[in-house]
Amino acid sequence: MDELRVNLADRGYPIVIGPGLIRQEALLKRGLGSGIAAVVTSDRIAPLYLKTVTDTLARGGAQVLEIVVPDGEQAKNWETLNLVYDALLANRCDRKTTIVALGGGVIGDLAGFAAATYQRGVPFIQVPTTLLALVDSSVGGKTAINHPLGKNMIGAFYQPQLVLADTDTLSTLPDREYRSGLGEVVKYGFIYDYAFLEWLEANMDALLARDPAALTHAIRRSCEIKAGIVAQDERETGIRAWLNLGHTFGHAIETGLGYGEWLHGEAVAAGMVAAAELSRLQGNLSVADVARVRRLIKRAGLPTVSPDLGQARYFDLMRIDKKAEGGAIRYVLLKRLGEAYVAPVPDAQVAPALAAAVSN
Repeated sequence: MDELRVNLADRGYPIVIGPGLIRQEALLKRGLGSGIAAVVTSDRIAPLYLKTVTDTLARGGAQVLEIVVPDGEQAKNWETLNLVYDALLANRCDRKTTIVALGGGVIGDLAGFAAATYQRGVPFIQVPTTLLALVDSSVGGKTAINHPLGKNMIGAFYQPQLVLADTDTLSTLPDREYRSGLGEVVKYGFIYDYAFLEWLEANMDALLARDPAALTHAIRRSCEIKAGIVAQDERETGIRAWLNLGHTFGHAIETGLGYGEWLHGEAVAAGMVAAAELSRLQGNLSVADVARVRRLIKRAGLPTVSPDLGQARYFDLMRIDKKAEGGAIRYVLLKRLGEAYVAPVPDAQVAPALAAAVSN
């Protein structure tokens, strides 16, 4: 078992990483209030882990409410959120209720937003069950649902009490979803830690084989980087925007194709290639650097070519991006491999990067 901390003064919290954690009642109790423990999960995850988590909570003395909602990105909407509210209200859950988000990024975002808004805020715990959620979405307090016009456009910054990252849950993760999580892992090397990027290049085969030692290191280092960035910039007014490398393009892909057609990590991976191309055109990266980005993403089994939505459609969708200001699209770019920055770029300069992204 390994433990990190997100240092946010009185709102700080631990990230506990290791195998078998969802069976340890003492760990789960660390994040619980004195009321009901409402476990929110999806109909795909429930048969795998819901009974284990509810049994652990019950052994710790908690009164447990199970809330099972539809699975998938396409279900991260008002209708599903209302199912959570309905269950909380029907069971007279009060402000001492703790919401336990059991699942991947969709469940974490949805349940976290329910926690942020139910009775103006109740405690919640993140129990991620996908690699993407373990290394990214469970840490940092971003919660949201999707809107038909844009991904994650309705939400709140709301920190959990605890992140319980049980690595055993990755054993049931399908290969496609596992590779999707690797998209967020390699991002940390590109934006922040060149040494980690080199480690990823040397150890990608071990990660694809789910080697326990390699996987543990990748998860820990990813969480360390994200926790450190969030501690510096909780509400994304500065360096935290670096974590969105590839996301401006990637969210456009997810929205344009329809939620769930591409997984989030797949869209972000293709988006990072587009961002690397744009960084080259801005005079930062070399052709060899872009090839290196593309090569690592391809080795992770992720797409390096973006779908051709049409440039007008891309720009329409990217103008809804949360980093946009005054109608200008701001992109996360690479100053060099291992260091990112954020800047507005005129459409005329982005167009060649988009053309390269959809054709190479």
